Amino acid sequence: MLTFKRYGGTLQLDLHANMELVACYRNVPLATLAGARKVSPISSGSISAQLSSSFYDNTCPNALSTIRTSIRRAVSRERRMAASLIRLHFHDCFVQGCDASILLEDAPSIVSERNAGPNRGSVRGYEVIDAAKSEVERICPGVVSCADILAVAARDASAAVGGPSWTVKLGRKDSTTASLTIAESDLPSFTDGVDRLISRFASKGLNARDMVALSGSHTIGQAQCFTFRERIYNNGSDIDAGFASTRRRRCPTSGQNDNLAALDLVTPNSFDNNYFKNLIQKKGLLPSDQVLFSGGSTDNIVSEYSRNPSTFKSDFASAMVKMGDIPHTGQDGIIRRICSAIN
Repeated sequence: MLTFKRYGGTLQLDLHANMELVACYRNVPLATLAGARKVSPISSGSISAQLSSSFYDNTCPNALSTIRTSIRRAVSRERRMAASLIRLHFHDCFVQGCDASILLEDAPSIVSERNAGPNRGSVRGYEVIDAAKSEVERICPGVVSCADILAVAARDASAAVGGPSWTVKLGRKDSTTASLTIAESDLPSFTDGVDRLISRFASKGLNARDMVALSGSHTIGQAQCFTFRERIYNNGSDIDAGFASTRRRRCPTSGQNDNLAALDLVTPNSFDNNYFKNLIQKKGLLPSDQVLFSGGSTDNIVSEYSRNPSTFKSDFASAMVKMGDIPHTGQDGIIRRICSAIN
């Protein structure tokens, strides 16, 4: 028997009470189900509003453990992958919402976000998500979205390197479109000043504290030489001289643009609060890192996180949940069978 709830004056199908039925009939117009003529079609917005950590409890109860095992395996092979998976989820959510649009490859109807400046040659981990999706499809074909796998993978990657864990809300759909244009315009740049960063995050419903906490993911991972060259050669008083000298060894004034350097020189493979301690010592690698502690409005947040690692980790987890709630802004979604292509 179908169960309904009232949303904004209209009756809609209660996704939680009818989870198994929705999974079976997710591609069938709701009005055809049991003669439910009074039900409005559920929009992407109403689906987003009903994300739930228990979304797959009935339809794919082993989904989360399967994803976790796959992600742990990938991170154990390459510690850096943890940072890459967190960034992949972040770059997905900032373009059309958290809808796995970043995973789509070029196709006749798709101009891939992978080719956007902030993504090209630096965003990685696609194959890890593909592997997790393949394993989930084996046990629950056509049930778990790539967008949800991305969100869960980011959480599991954080936990795998000593970072916080959090409860991931589930039930996202995968987009049928990508937006190279939005990826070019909305993703933060390594050259952004603090006001620009605050503005970018605010446009996604995230405040300055969320922005600083999420920037703390730079406690792990690496950056390419071209992103910090200007800072280590021409930043004068806003960079520690010894730090700049160390970084110049693998980043010449020209060429070798892809050479990598750890974002946190002290503990590059552990999720801790050293990133913020580095900023206070003028040892932020990217210009967009150091601006968080450079006489501006976020200095006090950086100072707080540098003194209190538990506050940072708690705020990071909360900000990741908040980011995961950024709604899909495109057409109603699907469950992709392969994350890189539309069914």
